[in-house]
Amino acid sequence: MSTVTQPLSLEEFRSRYRQQKPYFEYWFGEPIQKTMPTWLHAVLQGIMREALRRAGYKSGSEVELRIDPQWEPVPDVIATLKSIKDYPTEPVEIVVEILSPEDKLIHVIQKCHQYERIGTERIFVLDPVDKLAWQWKSGSLEAVTQLLLPNDAAVALEDIWRQLEEQA
Repeated sequence: MSTVTQPLSLEEFRSRYRQQKPYFEYWFGEPIQKTMPTWLHAVLQGIMREALRRAGYKSGSEVELRIDPQWEPVPDVIATLKSIKDYPTEPVEIVVEILSPEDKLIHVIQKCHQYERIGTERIFVLDPVDKLAWQWKSGSLEAVTQLLLPNDAAVALEDIWRQLEEQA
């Protein structure tokens, strides 16, 4: 006989999973554990935060988005032109997801759909192992060679990959 688990309320989720690492995300009543980041993942996170800062954005990593009370993800990197005190409660301009070897593509695609649904302007997915990047556009991932940002700045991926090689 199988047991049916009831969806967690947001309050229950926060009390049970908020302080755990790797982080958990709240997906419509379910706790979803993020994959443990690799060294390349962590280095690329720092490089992207700095590249977005140089492009005119405020950036942070592993920040819980509190835009939709049914879905609270923890993106690898976010960037915004707005000031944020605690947690973003309105859409941010940029979300960057960095792949880890254990990540499942279907999960990444589902996340991109949700980021788009909550109003994220630019959604990027980066693969630090194969040095590939995609932008979420019109419901699918499209390969890109630069990150074109909402403020009309661009981040050259060849520079990002070079820095990753140097720092890894």
